[in-house]
Amino acid sequence: MPTRRTILSGFVAVPIVLPRLGHTAGVPKELRPTPDCVDDGDPTPAQTEGPYFTPKSPEKRDFASDAPAGERITIAGYVLTRNCEPVEQALVELWHADQTGTYDNTGFKLRGHQFTDAEGRWWFDTIVPGLYPGRTRHYHLKVQRPGGRVLTTQLYFPNEPENNRDFIFDSALLLDIAAASERKFGRYNFVVG
Repeated sequence: MPTRRTILSGFVAVPIVLPRLGHTAGVPKELRPTPDCVDDGDPTPAQTEGPYFTPKSPEKRDFASDAPAGERITIAGYVLTRNCEPVEQALVELWHADQTGTYDNTGFKLRGHQFTDAEGRWWFDTIVPGLYPGRTRHYHLKVQRPGGRVLTTQLYFPNEPENNRDFIFDSALLLDIAAASERKFGRYNFVVG
């Protein structure tokens, strides 16, 4: 008889299957999840919202068309409970700078949200954000399970020279980055309380 732990470890080993969403033939359809959730694990660390949050963002997954000159990346992962159960219909909201380090503060370029699928999966097609003074490359996110508290946090890129100088950088919030022929892929699983 399988134990709860073996069932959960099998779930974590299952790849994220991304729909085609108009991707070109060279883009992989699967990303394996990061193995960052263990039974009774700590929730994802919270971080500051920053000065550039805009409420009431549109529901969308394609941010890359907002900045066609940017380096394309797909970021994806799961929203999980502290017991590693997938969270269906969790809100995942993303906003970030464009390739020059500038935020759109008048509209919704590189801003939007989505809801996780039945397996707790989320993904955005976007660009690698540029640097702006005093910060390393990062994404801002809000994650909320239905009826739960909002987790406000940020995700970072590994091996960035500015990581060690950024005053709020947290290595627990590093994306797992993989390169493909036409774009990068970043993975991160959110654990919410």
